Amino acid sequence: MYDSILKNKSSDPKQGVYFIGTTPPKQDTDIALVSGIADKLLNRLESIDYDGLIVYDIQDETSRIDKPRPFPFKYTHDSRLYSKLLHDKSTKPVITYKSVSQRDAADFSNWLSDAWHQYSVRDIVLVGSPSSEGEIKLSLSDAYQTLKEHNLDFHLGGVTIAERHISKGDEHLRLRAKEVQGCEFFISQAVYNAQATIDLLTRYALECKSEGVKPKRVVLTFSPCGSAKTLEFIEWLGISVPEATSLRILQSENPLKESLLISRNNFEQILQACLPLDIPLGLNIESLTNRKEEIDAAILLFKLLKATLDLKLAESQL
Repeated sequence: MYDSILKNKSSDPKQGVYFIGTTPPKQDTDIALVSGIADKLLNRLESIDYDGLIVYDIQDETSRIDKPRPFPFKYTHDSRLYSKLLHDKSTKPVITYKSVSQRDAADFSNWLSDAWHQYSVRDIVLVGSPSSEGEIKLSLSDAYQTLKEHNLDFHLGGVTIAERHISKGDEHLRLRAKEVQGCEFFISQAVYNAQATIDLLTRYALECKSEGVKPKRVVLTFSPCGSAKTLEFIEWLGISVPEATSLRILQSENPLKESLLISRNNFEQILQACLPLDIPLGLNIESLTNRKEEIDAAILLFKLLKATLDLKLAESQL
């Protein structure tokens, strides 16, 4: 068992927090092989200085969009199981995602008890239904209420989607509402549209200022893209990719390298616009596919962007 180390670290706005995002192995992977997959991941991460891992709870999002999923959907092993495995092997904190819509309040309450007592989960992010279509057994708001009534001191985070701010203009208000419901940090969807993120963070900072509260930490997610198929998947997930950005990647002799340069440029734009807003920031780097070259590129991207944020934070303290 461990208390949330991240809760203490996240409270210091003058330092970044740095994560690697991953998904549990597919459900049909023999449980005996899952430990070796975790070892392989952690061996890849030995060359970088990261604060923790994020384990996603993958859900079937076909109800959200009419287009077919570029990569077939497959259920994965329990996010709690993989989180505990990675924590035990690495001794690093792990943020565990949980999709809440498939269970009713009683089932979700049991999930929370087991997460805390059996799997030593302390840091969680709750995710609602991908769309209003289909059966929703538990809304995100009801899940937050169930968690509040549970009296276990989870370090709770929420998801933020800059693309929603483009279309609805109210994502900053969603963040504030989630804070009232207990969220202490936020993790973004993968960033390919710098301006959408800048608009959201600026609105959020101004909303916090008008209410006399300090902004919560926002962890920005970046992901490499090395092929047209990966780009198709990124867009299928609802991630906003400006036309010029997608053309730069697709027309490049080295699409993967081009995507890293784009991500670094996007991040620098965001930092220039948003560091003066006094929002504590963090980084999460993920690979959206199992392609070895994209996984290796994610490690390089982590190094590039961590160095960028560390430098900008140091400069801001001069």
